[in-house]
Amino acid sequence: MYEAFAVAAPGLEPIVASELNQLGIAGTASVDGGVEFNASPRQLYAANLNLRTASRVLVRLAEFKALTFADLERRSKRVAWETVLAKGEPVTLRVTCRKSRLYHSDAVAERIARDLANRAGADVSASGDDGEGEANGDASQLIVVRLDRDRCTISADSSGAHLHQRGYRTSVTQAPMRETLAAALLLASGWDRQSPVIDPFCGSGTIPIEAALLATHTAPGKNRRFRFMSWPGFDSAGWKETLAEAVAMERRDGAGHVLGSDRSTAALRAATENAQRARVQSLVNLEKADALSVKAPAAPGWIVSNPPYGVRLGDRTDSRRLMSQFGDHLREEFGGWHIALLAPPQSEQLLGFPLETRVKTTNGGLRVHVLTGTVPLTSKARATRRDARP
Repeated sequence: MYEAFAVAAPGLEPIVASELNQLGIAGTASVDGGVEFNASPRQLYAANLNLRTASRVLVRLAEFKALTFADLERRSKRVAWETVLAKGEPVTLRVTCRKSRLYHSDAVAERIARDLANRAGADVSASGDDGEGEANGDASQLIVVRLDRDRCTISADSSGAHLHQRGYRTSVTQAPMRETLAAALLLASGWDRQSPVIDPFCGSGTIPIEAALLATHTAPGKNRRFRFMSWPGFDSAGWKETLAEAVAMERRDGAGHVLGSDRSTAALRAATENAQRARVQSLVNLEKADALSVKAPAAPGWIVSNPPYGVRLGDRTDSRRLMSQFGDHLREEFGGWHIALLAPPQSEQLLGFPLETRVKTTNGGLRVHVLTGTVPLTSKARATRRDARP
């Protein structure tokens, strides 16, 4: 059994824990920055393959108290590097030190790198990856060393490239959101995966594509490689069975009506290309339209979106005006619909109706909230609905 840790963006830990529980992985514990869990090799494979909202999955190799460099060197020599490294493989080393006597991360990295070179023949380089970044891909093994209050934890990354890299998004627009955050927004929205879901600011199509993958129960990592595939003890047959089980769970019938729109021709072109690469083009309807002109389908559903705000794009005053106009349009056209927006704090005041903060997280280094609620019905919409009753 592996001692594993699913790294999560701030605020997404409960969503990741729920995903792990749905995979049948019990005994999860949410902590700041991720979720701890124990996993068999097959469960480790399944976590990497199926988790939609985690950043990467680490496996703990050692944990010990280190008050001196002598402690660190003595204990690091007991780390079983051979479980995750073949002789001579390249290694990317990332070290962080917090409230510990060994506070100099470069000095700690020097000792660990020396041991890796002596015992595993590793070619070690430093990493600028902070856990959320993309400095490490599948080409080298990322080793994470964390000293916190004199406790040293040494972990190996089992994912390789960041888990938001599903393999379909090669066409991007300005200020794109990560696939993991789009999936978290959809899960936090409470979408039932069958009712219509609309993103009127779809950009390169990340939210509609993630919605289609959710609705069809498609594993987000089915078309990519993972670092654990290069480990000496990799169970190729077990991986093939895990992948086959995930594919067998897919369904193409009963998927919700997924719609995306954007006023930018370039954005729609990127969204279309990405949907094709994700193989969900038949499930996602994309159209060029201004968000203030989008019409609601007959059946009620969900508005799930990451609208533009001035900190990211354009002028903040224009963005505030757009949000106010968008709120008016929602009340006129989408009364009674569920809504989930990724937006800065207090954005619900601009929409003109109350929303609840479900998740607090970050997007591109900015503080954002997942705001959810129901669009209120206008008097005109209530009268229309009464007239429509038999």
